[in-house]
Amino acid sequence: MSRSALRWSIPVLLGLQLAMLWLQGAQLHRQNQVLQGLREDIQALADSIESSGGAASWEDDASAVPASFLKPTQKKVAVLGVQEEQEAAAKDLQASRESAQKAVKDAREAQSKLSIEENIRKAEEAQKVQTAAHSGQRWAWIALGALAVVLVLRAILRRRR
Repeated sequence: MSRSALRWSIPVLLGLQLAMLWLQGAQLHRQNQVLQGLREDIQALADSIESSGGAASWEDDASAVPASFLKPTQKKVAVLGVQEEQEAAAKDLQASRESAQKAVKDAREAQSKLSIEENIRKAEEAQKVQTAAHSGQRWAWIALGALAVVLVLRAILRRRR
């Protein structure tokens, strides 16, 4: 390799590495934003489940349950029909609560898995940095030892003259 090629290749490689680090930082920032959004959604869902967990009326629970779980029911004139309707509504409400609790549980498990994967990734990165640092130190000690041996040999050879 010529001297001019070395002069330009090092800054180019450093620039490429800087660009890669910037891209990685952007990806980490985006992942962090997604995780924060998921965390807020899970917290809101957990809060709504906790607030609907107590003895509340149908109207209070209807606001905490997603509209897709609520089934429109027709009003019946007979007293027996109203009672059956209330029982069906209670069953629907219980099913929606169980579904929401399952969704919260699944979301928490997913968040747990993501945080575990993130911790594993951080540990691997720390291990790589530590390995690189120890590798550099090892070569520095070898070079220092070689320098000491050369200086001792030089001193011995000068005394023999």
